[in-house]
Amino acid sequence: MLPKNARREEVLDRLEEQGGLKPGVVQRVHQETGVPEADIYGVATFYHLLAEPDVEVRVCQGLTCKVLGSEALMRDVQSTGTSACYASCLGRCDQAPALWRAHHQEPPLHTGLTESHSGLAIDLENHKKYKLKALQKLLAQGPDWVLGQLETSELTGRGGAGFPAHIKWRAIRGQAETERYIVLNADEGEPGTFKDREVMLRRPDLVLEGLAIAAKCLEAADIYLYIRGEFQGPKQAMRDALTRLQETGLLDGLNWHFVDGHGAYICGEETALLEALEGKRGMPRMKPPYPVEKGFRGKPTLIQNVETIACLPAILRQGGEWFRDLGKTEAGTKLYCLSGHVRRPGVYEVPMGSTMAELLDQAGGVDGNLKAFSPGGASSGFLPASEVDIPMDFKSLRDAGSMLGSAGVVVLNDTVDMVEASLMQAVFFEDESCGQCAPCRIGTQVIRQTLERYLESKDVAVLAHLNEVMWGMGEASICGLGQAAYWPLQSAMKYFPQEFGLEADSAND
Repeated sequence: MLPKNARREEVLDRLEEQGGLKPGVVQRVHQETGVPEADIYGVATFYHLLAEPDVEVRVCQGLTCKVLGSEALMRDVQSTGTSACYASCLGRCDQAPALWRAHHQEPPLHTGLTESHSGLAIDLENHKKYKLKALQKLLAQGPDWVLGQLETSELTGRGGAGFPAHIKWRAIRGQAETERYIVLNADEGEPGTFKDREVMLRRPDLVLEGLAIAAKCLEAADIYLYIRGEFQGPKQAMRDALTRLQETGLLDGLNWHFVDGHGAYICGEETALLEALEGKRGMPRMKPPYPVEKGFRGKPTLIQNVETIACLPAILRQGGEWFRDLGKTEAGTKLYCLSGHVRRPGVYEVPMGSTMAELLDQAGGVDGNLKAFSPGGASSGFLPASEVDIPMDFKSLRDAGSMLGSAGVVVLNDTVDMVEASLMQAVFFEDESCGQCAPCRIGTQVIRQTLERYLESKDVAVLAHLNEVMWGMGEASICGLGQAAYWPLQSAMKYFPQEFGLEADSAND
């Protein structure tokens, strides 16, 4: 239990202000906040950017960067005498192999986009139209009208869960507790995903207007923007846009708080993010209760992804039916990220349910011969080239044993060994497991070690217990990380059993 008057929420900010985990910092933060030194040390060591403050350059070892040459890039960086380390993913898959220099001014990160077509919910090329017309509609029509439009639109969470947005909003409106919070989840860490980065850079007005609509509709005064630590450019774009929007006077009464993430993929999980906001290690909470009941500071909290919240202005301007009808198989347009062996990597906005083949056409086709693709980030596993005509929506991919997730599409050609690709994903999940529950903490390690042994020995016997390990992870892990961390391996074994020395049937036993 914390001492009375200890200020835990200040811990992460003060650690960052003092340069991370350096000699004497823990003691100083303890003196400033009253939080015990052991607690502060535990927090600091949990976050990569705080635990390794002297690293000058981080080289991405996500799947896309690894297959496109991150090891050679690391050798080049180290040859200059620069302090460098690998990072799980840097959110720059479109620039693979990618690196990030801490504390350096970032250049613009704009990527390729689909050609314009009629009806876009988030037009990334339509810059700096700060008119707040949707917010004005809310002020004229009232919260019930907004909730009705949101329900009609059938907008679902674009961060990965695909949960209907209006249900979250109505749950908060129905709470007796009047102290409420709005939280933007901009801690985009899923390998293969960089759409939220581009939305914040190109259309910060949509994000900020959407947040203001949420706050006024749900009667919340405080808005927290939790932005990935490596996204300093997007964060500055958001700050600059906020300054301009506040000049309209329509944002009066709202308090805006910008919070840096500190390098922990798990904080993309909504309850882990709340733990970070409260100055703790980002370990997921047991649910229920859900954040709509007891979230930040134990109060009702709306947590939404960047893309989800940026859809709101268009929905209110054009109407819920308009948005719903934009999609092919499910409502709306969707931002898809394409990287890997594709000719024009980038962010593409197309109708929800467009096929993988259509997305590849938008991106100029495959560089080489398509072998497999990861449709929704590392957590979605792999699908073979034969599934190229699958609609890229939540239901179709779920029925195929995968998921849309964050729509981070990684394209692999036939030069890729699927055992090695599975190992690359296994390394990511082991590095990013928070360690709270044994099935995930131990399971991710076992998968990585087993794949390394198999690649060294080619002895199929070392794979004997993997199905049991994967079953345990899926059934007993606390959060989605452990529940999906084995999907890359499981799907690779299913579709490419010969590369694991397996017969087709035995891979699914």
